[in-house]
Amino acid sequence: MLSWGRQKRRNWQERSKLEQVEASTRWMLLLTPWIFFVSGTPQFLVQVSSQGQPMALAGVVVTLGIVQCVIAVRGLRRGIDHYLGTDEVSRRLLIAGLVTFALSTAMVTVLVSRGWAGGSSGPAMALFAGVGALAGVYGLTVPWRRSAAVTAVGCAVVTCSFAVAGMAWPSLVGTLIVLAIGGLAGIFSPRCSAWYIAVMRELDEAREAQSRLAVAEERLRFSRDLHDVMGRNLSLIALQSELATQLARRGSASAVEQMHEVQQLARQSQSEVRAVVRGYREAGLETELAGARSVLRAAGVDCRIESARPEMAQEVQSALGWVVREGATNVLRHAEASRCTIRLTVGAADTTVLVMENDGLRPDPARDGAGLTGLSERLAALGGTLTAERDGAAQVFRLRAEVPLTGHPASEGAPVRAAAATGGATTGGATTGGATVGAAATVGNAAGE
Repeated sequence: MLSWGRQKRRNWQERSKLEQVEASTRWMLLLTPWIFFVSGTPQFLVQVSSQGQPMALAGVVVTLGIVQCVIAVRGLRRGIDHYLGTDEVSRRLLIAGLVTFALSTAMVTVLVSRGWAGGSSGPAMALFAGVGALAGVYGLTVPWRRSAAVTAVGCAVVTCSFAVAGMAWPSLVGTLIVLAIGGLAGIFSPRCSAWYIAVMRELDEAREAQSRLAVAEERLRFSRDLHDVMGRNLSLIALQSELATQLARRGSASAVEQMHEVQQLARQSQSEVRAVVRGYREAGLETELAGARSVLRAAGVDCRIESARPEMAQEVQSALGWVVREGATNVLRHAEASRCTIRLTVGAADTTVLVMENDGLRPDPARDGAGLTGLSERLAALGGTLTAERDGAAQVFRLRAEVPLTGHPASEGAPVRAAAATGGATTGGATTGGATVGAAATVGNAAGE
């Protein structure tokens, strides 16, 4: 039993926030008919006459109420999917619910006509769960105005049947009010829950689309820069090559000079392209820190940066910028974090230490990827180390990079400590391009290849 509970808890924690909210909303909605049933049935039973025949009819009403709740649970589940556009509600479910409610109304009407129903609130509470359940399923399949009108007519019909059975007018007014409240709650509670789920799905899709658009914008910007660099040079190369061809056919010695200029233009273009790609590949530390804070806060993560601003070499800043980019990307894509702290301090032996911590650990470690492995190799070339650890006690994931301030190359055999990045921020350099903070790196790598 304990292992079953742990497994359920683990499965729940593995879900995203969207899936958790949607599942809890659905379960609360599916419990609503039973809540109405439990709240109304006892008040009905205590007021029914304790004789044999009245209690038998009351038992039939209770049984029909249970059947009504079972039908409502299935109908609400499919009704939500119908509202979201992924399923259809069977007419048989609606007909079965309507027939069950009609039978319950007939039984309660018999009790009222015989004087066995007791006080004024008993008959209304007996149908309280039924009218809400039926109205909820119907309200998810048609516009709310139509469902409200049909529910109002149904409540009026039930009240009229009780009036014909001999119920006094004060009790009739109370019955109409109780049924109206149950019907309105049955209509708007499922519709609001389904609308809430639909809005959350749209927001999640919009967030994914925003990430894809960020990557596309970076690619377009890179293509424009590349076109600006190469467009003019390629045009000159084509023209001078054509001129050299014409001169060579005429036997002119200046054809060699033209080809020499073409060669120089080609080498210049190659250098300019490398400069463009290098500009996209380099990751400035201050720029990456500001970008990580902006992106994480936009995603709802409380990002705080604590920096001692140590003086360090340019290559060290670039390497640590890659660490910030990879860590922020993994927090966005592989963690359910609510906070992230980035600390930049001076360590022992003239080293700079960068530590990134985030909460939102997932219960099962993810598979290793190439992201942190590539970072450890980059830092090792500068004599630095990279560690990634999962602190289960503090429920945080910690990424720590330590590099000499001067960025001296590591000696042969220098240790490189790269633990598996699991839980809060999984490894996976392939996923870096999917987030906003890594879009430029993906474009640069693709262009460099």
